[in-house]
Amino acid sequence: MSTFDPDALECLAAIVEEGGFERAAQRLSITQSAVSQRLRALEAQVGTVLIVRSRPLKATSAGQLLLKHTKMLRLLRADLERDLKELAPSSLGGAREEERISIAINADSIATWALPALNELARQGLPMEIIADDQDFTHEWLREGQVLGCVTTLKQALRGCKVAPLGAMEYIAVASPGLVQSRLCAAGDPGGGKQAAADVLTAHNFREVPFIAFNRKDDMQSEFVGKAFGLKRVTLNQLFVPSSEGQVRAVLAGWGVSVVPRLLAQPLIEQGLLVNIVPACTLPIELYWHCWNLESEVLDALTAALKQQAAMSLVCSSRKPAPVLA
Repeated sequence: MSTFDPDALECLAAIVEEGGFERAAQRLSITQSAVSQRLRALEAQVGTVLIVRSRPLKATSAGQLLLKHTKMLRLLRADLERDLKELAPSSLGGAREEERISIAINADSIATWALPALNELARQGLPMEIIADDQDFTHEWLREGQVLGCVTTLKQALRGCKVAPLGAMEYIAVASPGLVQSRLCAAGDPGGGKQAAADVLTAHNFREVPFIAFNRKDDMQSEFVGKAFGLKRVTLNQLFVPSSEGQVRAVLAGWGVSVVPRLLAQPLIEQGLLVNIVPACTLPIELYWHCWNLESEVLDALTAALKQQAAMSLVCSSRKPAPVLA
């Protein structure tokens, strides 16, 4: 089997990760011409095109295989770095830019429990890159070899990977007290801002308010409404805010209703700033950690950290789901 030039492999990775030749050159501190030369040399060695010159740039199937190989080499170097630091803590400097360990995590987990899980590894100097995507799509980053692990809703392990259940993220529907009073005619004391004692959002009025979704891939809003009211098809008037914290801020500002993680909303509900408008229904979304099936101290540390924090933050998978409302 051919031995590939590590600099050429990192050049390929930089082109894909940075989305172009110019930014790859800036990251690698070389000229754009040198980037092109390294890529051409690698393509000549492999005997096929590795990059599709489209917008955005994409790796071909062969390019994706080499990209995965490059990230495996990064993982090996990260393992070596950890071992050497234990033997000679003062002998090594910080990791280079291209040594980053990439993982894909859904935005709601990033906004709630995932970052605390990674605190210690970050303090130890592990050069991480966290890629955010919808929980139903993060595994595609792993499938394409662009990350070494991901938090996703996919239960079945991908080829060459191992999977660990993390628990369920609970989602609830929330609105501001002002919107509840003006648009949904809530019972109770709107001035006090306390959580409604009964469901405010119903099968008869959910079309009266806009729903705030993360993006066009986000089906959380319609899935929640369908479950809560036993509807097979749900059409909503939606606004899009591509940030978990941004969705909550939009709800606080009265833009509309949103289905968000209980972990984000509960403190604001207790302060009277938000109202749980369907308290009888929650939507639990099961999450799983997938990573390459390799012997690696770095992977083991990532897996252990995420599982430990998830056990403290997420709902145990054995818990019975909330009933569907009539």
